[in-house]
Amino acid sequence: MRIIITLGVAIFSVASVLAQRVTGTVRTSGERLPFATVVIGNNEKALVTDEKGDFEFDGLREGTFYISAEFVGYKKLVKKFHVHQGEDVVVNFNLEEDSKLDEIVISGTLKPVSKSEAVVPVEIYNPTFFAKNPTANLFDAVQMINGVQPQLNCNVCNTGDIHINGMEGPYTMILIDGMPIVSSLSTVYGLFGIPTSLIDRVEVVKGPASSLYGTEAMGGIINVITKDPEKAAQLALDAFSTTWQEHNVDMGASYKLGKNANGLFGGNYFKFGNLKDSNNDGFTDVTQQERVSVFNKFSFNRPSEKAASLALRYVYEDRWGGQTNWKRKQHRGGEEVYAESIFTNRFEAIGMYQLPTTENIYTQFSYIYHQQNSMYGPESYNAKQQVAFAQAYWDKTIGNHSLLVGSSFKYTYYNDNTRATGIYDEHGLVKNQAQETPIPGVFIQDEWKLNDKNKVLLGYRFDYDQKHKGIHSPRLGYKYTPHPHHTIRGSFGTGFRVVNVFTEDHRALTGAREVVFAEDLKPEKSYNVNLNYTFKVPANFGVLNFDINGFYTYFTNKIDADTDTDQYKIIYANLDGHAISQGVSANVDLTLDIPLKIMAGVTYMDVYRKEEGERNQIYHSPKWSGNVIASYNFGHGFTADVTSDWKGPMRLPRVENDYRPEYSPWTVLANVQVTKKFNKGFEVYGGVKNLFNTLPKEDPIARWWDPFGEPGNGVTPPDGRTDIIFEPNDYSYTPLQGIRGFLGVRYHLF
Repeated sequence: MRIIITLGVAIFSVASVLAQRVTGTVRTSGERLPFATVVIGNNEKALVTDEKGDFEFDGLREGTFYISAEFVGYKKLVKKFHVHQGEDVVVNFNLEEDSKLDEIVISGTLKPVSKSEAVVPVEIYNPTFFAKNPTANLFDAVQMINGVQPQLNCNVCNTGDIHINGMEGPYTMILIDGMPIVSSLSTVYGLFGIPTSLIDRVEVVKGPASSLYGTEAMGGIINVITKDPEKAAQLALDAFSTTWQEHNVDMGASYKLGKNANGLFGGNYFKFGNLKDSNNDGFTDVTQQERVSVFNKFSFNRPSEKAASLALRYVYEDRWGGQTNWKRKQHRGGEEVYAESIFTNRFEAIGMYQLPTTENIYTQFSYIYHQQNSMYGPESYNAKQQVAFAQAYWDKTIGNHSLLVGSSFKYTYYNDNTRATGIYDEHGLVKNQAQETPIPGVFIQDEWKLNDKNKVLLGYRFDYDQKHKGIHSPRLGYKYTPHPHHTIRGSFGTGFRVVNVFTEDHRALTGAREVVFAEDLKPEKSYNVNLNYTFKVPANFGVLNFDINGFYTYFTNKIDADTDTDQYKIIYANLDGHAISQGVSANVDLTLDIPLKIMAGVTYMDVYRKEEGERNQIYHSPKWSGNVIASYNFGHGFTADVTSDWKGPMRLPRVENDYRPEYSPWTVLANVQVTKKFNKGFEVYGGVKNLFNTLPKEDPIARWWDPFGEPGNGVTPPDGRTDIIFEPNDYSYTPLQGIRGFLGVRYHLF
């Protein structure tokens, strides 16, 4: 009997100790979060919340425990609780989004704001993204961004520009730290001098931003944010080479200057001197290049904690492309062997200073000096450009209104040896005279928070051009957030652009065609509407971010470079009609609980001009394009990245009796990379570029067998080739670089 009583007491005692329950709910911003992971102790007990975000643990003993809740895309939260005999415990969680996934953006409104709160949709790309496919410059790096297309405009010197949503490169404004650094003359070659090693992030805004950034931001902006010297690594090194003998070295080093100043020095060296002619046309497949870029940025710690920084950069580049037997000393500027040889010297200065006042008043400035010495066969193009830009703005919050009021002044000096700056009399050219263009402007912006779900952005800018007088740029944006995981954004804006043909269009320089202006060119105007919808889908496998964007732009007075009417001429005139860029793009970003991350995007666009009832597609604007990026972490320091971008058929410029097809075929450029990370910040990476060896099916250079001749000069074309003029430009839809391997090392010391 005593044994039975003792056993009963023991069973009751154990039951009373283990009978306690812990229940709770995991939420985010007040919304229940299903399929979150909840763990007690060191993984002693673990479960996943149900579809309502609820969880329950049974059978806990008396004592003190730690419990955590986590979910992909949110910060892990740990709590401490006590279990007493006979009492149940309730523990609730409210998880915050990980700030790394909701980054701070500047480009949309000129002031820092979290990406999720921004009225203007901004895409962010950090160095980790670009490291998935190592490149030597920004121009090649942005190829992985959906809706952004780096386009080669010359098959000899490999100049290029960046298209956004099918709109030509001059409509894209490239900023460095918010300052208009790459524009006009430097759009041709300046893009290649921006190393990726100093990039903290790249912000992309698709659609006009003229109300803040001025008249050139008609198609969109790409803002390159450089690293903060105070937060940068003490030493960073990235070097790689390819089997094509391309060599690139990036180096960065942060340092202190006394107690109140921090510095960041960066250097880049790129060399490609391997004469490649895989298609046997006698011309280099890739331009020979040697480039040096040095950069130094200072940030200052002021007692008032106000911002102050200064950045300086110098770029020197020597590039040439052409017939493989070309020698600089013997043939540069001559008519025996054709080549295009360009020397570039470029200096930039960028600064910010916040005034020591109780109000938030910022001043910014930039200065650019760009000198170019070029020979396109026997044709010379020597140009010098200086651009000074300064602005001041007041950032003020009044109730639910976040105001921005400012003024700016831009001064451009430009001179060259072409007819662009020529002064003529009845006998012809008298001299070349520099063009000086001052453009003052004022702007105002109001970001009005109606309530937690609705926000409105109102903006207006007025610029004054001496020739074109007043330029008005209004802007309207709206953001609606019916749910923390769903956001709708809409925007409207206008654009205005004054075109300088010789600084923006490489075809006007090469001498392959005569440049003809059919009329005095009027400024281009545009009207743009964008609609964006984003949502985040939490699930038991991870987080799915989805983004879809519709865009429509209507152009009047669009500058048309007519190469079809006369194969010997480029005829520039305002379009007697209109042009339209419209379409839709979608991006999917999937982060899984397993170490796999997938990004994919697709864009459909219809970009055309209409004149006298005739509709024609704009060149280099594929109706379909997209990208796919997949990254997998194998553990033990090994990761693999597969990156690819693809384009559908696009219309290409041709000449009379051209043997080349009017539309390009479908193309896919794929790359694979494997990285091994070691201890103490050291890693080795390698892989294959252009995995499928995608190459043009036709030689992109027309009449490559006779670059100085014209039809009828007695030169017999090769079999199957029509007797056409020499034309090295524009017929480009994929690079001439085939499959190649690469190997590199990185080192970071913090």
